[in-house]
Amino acid sequence: MSRSSFLKPARLLHLYLGVFTAPALIFFAITGGLQTFSLHETTRGRDYTPPKILVQLGQLHKKQTLVVPNKKPQTAAVPEKLRADKSAEPKPAETAPATQRLGEATPIKAKNLLPMKIFFLIVAIGLLISTLTGIYMSYKYVRTKTIITALLVAGIVTPILLTFL
Repeated sequence: MSRSSFLKPARLLHLYLGVFTAPALIFFAITGGLQTFSLHETTRGRDYTPPKILVQLGQLHKKQTLVVPNKKPQTAAVPEKLRADKSAEPKPAETAPATQRLGEATPIKAKNLLPMKIFFLIVAIGLLISTLTGIYMSYKYVRTKTIITALLVAGIVTPILLTFL
């Protein structure tokens, strides 16, 4: 097979797969960007309560379902024998973090995650813009706009149907 006879079908396959998967890429770029800053969940120590739609979209992004499980109240890491005896107080060594129990002198220093979060937000924005320009170019440079539209609609409708089946 010559190079030119391979290139044309490869470009067409790339175009059709790209248009079909573009809606999912847009969805993942947006929801991933939101998740980077934990806008889909309640975090300990913050008063922020996310809107229900962000919680559901985050669940769909991570678990491919809109069903959000109820969170169980977190209990302290207390040995079973102490849970049975309500009057017993846990000893500091039993509830200390694992690094302190193992005898490390200094606790692990928390890293500044903001630079990495900003980087991934830029990646999400880049993916979004790249996908949108890809859709634009697919309409601009292809004569068969009905096939492109059908694939784009199929890329939108298919995951919606699969979500609610």
